[in-house]
Amino acid sequence: MTLQRVPVSKLRANPKNPRIIKDEKFQKLVQSIKDFPEMLELRPIVVDGDGVVLGGNMRLKAAKDAGLKDVPVIRAEHLTPDQQREFIVKDNVGFGEWDWDALANDWPADDLSAWGLDVPFLAEGTTMPVLPVAMEKTIEQMTFTVTGEQADTIREAITAAIMAGPFVDTGNENNNGNALARIAEVALGQFR
Repeated sequence: MTLQRVPVSKLRANPKNPRIIKDEKFQKLVQSIKDFPEMLELRPIVVDGDGVVLGGNMRLKAAKDAGLKDVPVIRAEHLTPDQQREFIVKDNVGFGEWDWDALANDWPADDLSAWGLDVPFLAEGTTMPVLPVAMEKTIEQMTFTVTGEQADTIREAITAAIMAGPFVDTGNENNNGNALARIAEVALGQFR
């Protein structure tokens, strides 16, 4: 398989593409392609023998919106129809999770957001991250399942607790954890 440059007019979006991208994120993708078109060379669009996209429908659409006349393509003509269907899904599956501590300490939150990453705990209306700082040693991590509305409320409460003032001598360098502990202490005081 070799990389080819193909006019966007010769490629067709896959009508059975199971992945969508919302307006704001799509505009970020368009801007990303305008700012860094070389990205497409590193992650080309994958098409079948007829030029139908198997991987990269949104990149193709964004490339068109960005005004590109041609894009890098890899033709996967050797795949069976079943392999093509499998590829379409697997190409869009996100394995793994983000290491938010590493992201918070190594990249500006406004860059991450501009690149299309949903940055949790980004203080509304600012580019100031309210992400956990890296810790030399993890004290304890907990995972909870909440609804979207509950998550918004929790984020807002954690942000408010962090903005309310510094945490002194907690033994924990993670501000989100400290804020959650402060919120729990206040709640416990009300329930006792």
